[in-house]
Formats: sequence, structure tokens, C-alpha cells
Amino acid sequence: MTIEVRVPQLPESVADATLVSWRKQPGDAVARDENLVDLETDKVVLEVPAPVAGVLKEIKFTDGAKVTSGQILAVIEEGVARGATRAAVAGSVAAPTPLPPAEANGGSASAGAKLSPAAKRVAEENKVDPKTLSGSGRDGRVSKSDVVNYLQAKQAPSAPAPAPTPAPVPVPASTPPGARGARAEQRVPMTRLRARIAERMVQAQATQALLTSFNEVDLKAVNELRARYKERFEKRYGVKLGFMSFFAKACVEALKRFPSVNASVEGGDIVYHEYFDIGVAVSTDRGLIVPVLRDADQLSFADIEKSIANFAARARSGAITMEELTGGTFTITNGGVFGSLMSTPIVNSPQSAILGMHKIQDRPVVVDGEVVVRPMMYIALTYDHRLIDGREAVEFLVTVKQCLEDPARMVLSV
Repeated sequence: MTIEVRVPQLPESVADATLVSWRKQPGDAVARDENLVDLETDKVVLEVPAPVAGVLKEIKFTDGAKVTSGQILAVIEEGVARGATRAAVAGSVAAPTPLPPAEANGGSASAGAKLSPAAKRVAEENKVDPKTLSGSGRDGRVSKSDVVNYLQAKQAPSAPAPAPTPAPVPVPASTPPGARGARAEQRVPMTRLRARIAERMVQAQATQALLTSFNEVDLKAVNELRARYKERFEKRYGVKLGFMSFFAKACVEALKRFPSVNASVEGGDIVYHEYFDIGVAVSTDRGLIVPVLRDADQLSFADIEKSIANFAARARSGAITMEELTGGTFTITNGGVFGSLMSTPIVNSPQSAILGMHKIQDRPVVVDGEVVVRPMMYIALTYDHRLIDGREAVEFLVTVKQCLEDPARMVLSV
């Protein structure tokens, strides 16, 4: 019996998906729930599992094709022995893909390195065994440049013993480009996620009156709390006590006092959200995504830390869901983990504000008339000036600062 594999139902906000790569080829045996193909949307990469065990009989779309909900991606011959080869289904396969040498001898590309379509083509043209290649991409994926570098290294003559040479002569600016050596370029299509990020960032800049205000926070009290309770916290809840839970709680307190920072503009209306869904920016190999902490005001410190750790792990493995990336009334981004000392984050439209955290750095400050060294952090609030006045933005930052410098305020809501 033949079983059709279809594109899963996509959310209403997603019109189509791009077929990234097939994990199996026609003739390959597949197990039930084994991933057949990756589909990329504006936000996440979706895996399409095999509905039954059998042999992949036919694929309908090649890598890079755009597909929509319900379209047939492939056909599986159910119940065929796992030892079946491509020859067993050659008569029914539509437009079979040329096989690398390793697969032509009965092997499978999935048993060795994973090649991108361009890399596979170059490897086939030069009769390169995929198993000899090492990939620099995600999950060890081999790119075209990896294959080219392999061929160049293989063809390069063995270096002779070094001989004395005269001092190098500087290359004048007028030297023809050919005399400067190879100057390679690689052109790759922008991923759906990167294209969507670019679109949203440009949209925010074009439609909102963005302004950034700064303040600085003394994190001595937070550091002392973390040092005092980190072992008991981790032992009890199974997660480390980080900084993000303190900042999320401080932002919730500030949002309660300044509702306009938690609001958004829709046409000629201002929508005041009476809930606190905090987006937390997470960096992945594919780009920046923002999973959302729903009802952050009702979450404990442990709940926040567990959620963020879970989001980060699943975002980087591509397992995060579309629903977890949708919505949000306010966002926090932490450039400090990469060493950023100060920046002006861009609002995640249609939200009206975003808080930027930065690197913690010991600096001399004046406390009670004395110069002392404290762990200081610059914080930035970028906001839509159409909705949020400068006074509200500054007082919002002051509230965040006060909550972090005296964490008891977050417990007592004062």
C-alpha cells in the first residue's frame, strides 16, 4: 500500500514553507516517525516524520522548493522490507536524484556526511566519496565550500623544503586583481528566518518613532543573592539561578507601573495589554528568535529559569514550536553574553519597547561619598515615542534599576 506524506498544517500567519533538505532519498528504507525532510518557515524549521515504516518510493519536490499546507511531499511504499534498494522502486520514482558514488554502491548518504544540494553536485562531478568529507555547517552539514576546499587541498603539490627568499615586495594598489591570488566569494540565498528578521527590523524602523534611553545598574545585591542561594536553588529546582529571572521580574514590576510600555499601537488605537508576556531573545545558528514567557507575572524565579533554559535548548536544536514564538507584549535581549557594553536594541514590532542588557563590568562608582568598585551594567530601553513619553521611559528604567539594586522591592511590590 502506498502512503502519501503531506505538508503539515501551517499556522494562519505562515503562507508557505521552504523545503530545506531531504533526509532520505527514493529507495531508502524509512522507519515510522523517522524525519524525512526539513521545512523552513519564517520562524522555525519543521521536521516531517514518516507516518509508516517502509521504503520512500517517490519525492515530489526538490530542495529549495516552496510548499503550502496539505501538498504531497512524498510517497512511501508501506511494509516493504528494510533491505530494499533504489532498484526495487526505480520504475515508480519520479525524476530520481543522481546518486553519489558511495550510494551507488549500495550505501546511503545519511550514513556519512550530510551534503547540501550544491555540495552534493560538486562531489558527484569530481567523484568525491562523501564519507571522506567533514562539514563546517550545522550538525556537520557539508557545504559547497567544504568540498571545494577538500579538492584544493587534495590537488595541492607537496611543499618543497623552505629556501631563503628575499623580503616580500608590497603589492601596489594598481596591481591587476589576478595578481593578488584567489579572492573567492560565495553567494547563498537568505534563509526564511533571516529574511523575516530583516523585514521586521526594517518595518519597525520605518513605522515607529524609535528612541533609546540609558541607565546603569549596580548588581552587587543580585550577585550576593545568587552567591548565597545558588547551591540550594539548583539542588531544589534542578536549574541554575541566573540573571534573567531577576530582570524579567524587575521588568514586570516596571510594566505594572507604566502600562504604556506594555501596550501597542494598532491603526488609530492604543491596545493596553493587561497581561505580561515577556519575550526573551535567544541566539541560534539560524538567527535571533524570541520565545515568549506567558503570564510572566505569575511565574516564580525557578519557573522563569526553567523556561528560559528549555527555550534556549530547543531553539538551538530546532525543536521550538511556532506558538512559543508568537505574541509577546515586551522583550528583553541580552547582548552582554557576547561582550556588548552598550547598544540600542530595535523594538520587536508590534510591541512598543525592548530592554537591552549588557556586559557586567567592575567599575569605580561613588557610594555615600566614597569611591568603590561595583559590578555595573548599562541597560537600554528602546521605545516607540508615538506611544511612550520620555518621562515614562526614564522612570521605567529607574524602576528596573531600583528593583535590581534592592531585590526586596520585587517581593514587596514597593
